[in-house]
Parts: sequence; C-alpha cells; structure tokens
Amino acid sequence: MILIADSGSSKCAWKMIGRSGMASAFYTSGCNPFFRTTESIYEELSKDLLPYTTPQVEKIFFYGSGIINEEKAGIISAALYQLYPNAKIELYSDVLAASRSIFGTSKGIACILGTGSNVCLFDGKEVVTGISPLGFILGDEGSGAVLGKKLLGDYFKEVMPEILRKKFYEKYRLTRDEALQRVYRTEKPNHFLASFAPFLSEEISAEYSRNLINNSLIEFFERNVTRIPDYTSYPIGFVGSIAYYFREIVNEVCSNYKMNCISIQQEPMEGLVKYHQVSNI
Repeated sequence: MILIADSGSSKCAWKMIGRSGMASAFYTSGCNPFFRTTESIYEELSKDLLPYTTPQVEKIFFYGSGIINEEKAGIISAALYQLYPNAKIELYSDVLAASRSIFGTSKGIACILGTGSNVCLFDGKEVVTGISPLGFILGDEGSGAVLGKKLLGDYFKEVMPEILRKKFYEKYRLTRDEALQRVYRTEKPNHFLASFAPFLSEEISAEYSRNLINNSLIEFFERNVTRIPDYTSYPIGFVGSIAYYFREIVNEVCSNYKMNCISIQQEPMEGLVKYHQVSNI
C-alpha cells in the first residue's frame, strides 16, 4: 500500500495504490515548504487526507515544489511522520516528478510551467543539471504567478488594451489597494497572482494575450532551457496547467528553438503511478 503525492504551490494531488493496483485519488492544498509550516500541513492533512486513507500505508513518495534541501524537506516529512508513523517516507523535488512522469527512465529536459516554473536535465535516473527557479519575484519565468504579476501590472498601469481592461474589471472588480494587500501582506501571493492566468486563456484571441504568453515563454527558454549544455540534443517535455492550456504556443516556441517536444501533461500523477508500478520502487 503506497501513497504518491505531487504537490505544487496551489494544490497537492494524492494517489493511494493498493496491492491489487487499484488507486484512489485525493486533493489537498499545496504543501510548498516556503509558504507552509509543519503545523499547518499536519492540521490540514489530518482532516483532508488521513480519514480517507488507511493506516496500512507502507510507503509514501512525496514530490513537491520547494523541496530544495533537507531543511525544506523536513518541514513536510515531520508532518507526514506524525500522520503515518509506520510508513517509509521519501521526498523528492517537483522536477524529478516531472522527469519521471515524462521520460520514465529515458533522458530529456523536463519543464514545469504551473503556478511556478522549473527546468532540469534528466539522465534517466536522476536530475543531473538544474536551473534554480528563484521564485516569482526573481525568476519563475513563464509561470502562472509571473503571468499574473505582469497582467496585474499592465492592468493598473493602463498598459493593457482598454477593451481588455474593461473585461478584466468586470470579471474581478479588483482595486489597486486590494491587490497590493494580497501580494505583500498575505500568505501565498504566488497562488493569488496565478489565479489571474485563466483570463489570458479566455482572451487568447487577443493579440495582447498571445504576445504576453509568447514573450513569457521566450523568457523561460532564454533564462532557463538554453542554460542547459547542448540543450537542442535532448527531447523536451512539460507538465503544469500553464503548459497544458497554452500548449499550442508552447509547441511553437519549442519549434523556434529547434527542440522536439514529446509530451505536455497537465499533471504528472498518471506518469508517476506508471513509473512506480513498472519500476516497483
């Protein structure tokens, strides 16, 4: 009996797999240790996950954004050990989740374009080259949080075309003071910013929207993908809602950079389940 978790900053997907291979799916809030404490993770999972799983869980494979070192991993593992004291718990980065889901045991460049963004070179076993995402203030190019940040900036500075500004106002009724409060004074500002990315999808026919997405993806490639040595010699794949909903533009940008995109997945969970079942890890 194993639990697999795929956690972004916004949500965490869980799959419980029994010996028969049957799987049950659950969802909780994201468990990014940069924005959550052990206490808050434990309190949430004790209500929203534990009652729906079994005490016989033997292994937990937790993949998540923000797991960059032992300190950050410890924030999550401490909560999980309280909930499942008899389980063997292994924690990995979200880029390894993307890599295993897209490539299995083959080589390639795995990219994440969701609330945050990330990229790595995977050798079929482990991440051999990674580019630090740096978060939505210093990096996270192409992510939902950065798209939302640019969108709000263009709205309040009146750079956005007037017809789109009117639609944006009608949809969100957001004031400048409310936006500043949510970004600088409350938890999960990246989640708040990323919540505006669907507006671009709804208005994808507008030149402004396509240009914003296209330029952000070019920025993602220039500042991340092209930093990997011999990047054009590897296949590339993506996971995440931004990559999935804007997959047409993602494919165009990949083509412009002479790269072979083999997969664009909304979530990596299906690939992770297959990986662990096939590898029996």
